[in-house]
Amino acid sequence: MSGAGVARRSVLSSDRALRGDPAAGRVAIVVGVIFVPAGLVKFVFHSWELHNFQAFGLPWPGALEILAGVLETGGGALLLRRACVVPVALLLAATMVVAIAYSGIGHGDVVPSLTLAPALLAGLVFLLLRARGRPHDRGSATDGPTVEIVAGS
Repeated sequence: MSGAGVARRSVLSSDRALRGDPAAGRVAIVVGVIFVPAGLVKFVFHSWELHNFQAFGLPWPGALEILAGVLETGGGALLLRRACVVPVALLLAATMVVAIAYSGIGHGDVVPSLTLAPALLAGLVFLLLRARGRPHDRGSATDGPTVEIVAGS
C-alpha cells in the first residue's frame, strides 16, 4: 500500500473512532461551531483583522490572515462533519498556539487569545487523543479482511 493509502486509511479509521465516541463528537461539534464564524470574521472584517495581524508582529500578516481564515472556516466545517479530524485538529492546534503566543502573550490580548484559544486548543488535543480510539476498538477482528480456517475431513 502506498504512503498516501496508509495516510488515508489512518484518517478514515480515526474519523470512525470519533463518530463512535459521543463525547468526542460533542467536542468536535462545539469546537467546529466556534471555528467557523471565527474564520469568517477574517474575511468579513478583513481590514480590522489585518490590522490586528500586523500589530501582533506576524510575518506576512496579509497571507497569514487569509490562511487562518481558510483553516478556521474549512477546518471548523470539517469538524462539524467529523471528517479528517486528525489533520484538521493538528492544523488548528498550530493556529491556536500561534494565537496564544503572538496575540495573547506577545500582545496582551486576553480575550480571545488567552481565554478562548487555550480552551479550543484543549478541545483539539482531546480530539487528537480520542481519535486514536479506545483500546478495545483498535486491532479488533473486524478491522479488515478476515480469514476463516475450517478443519478438513
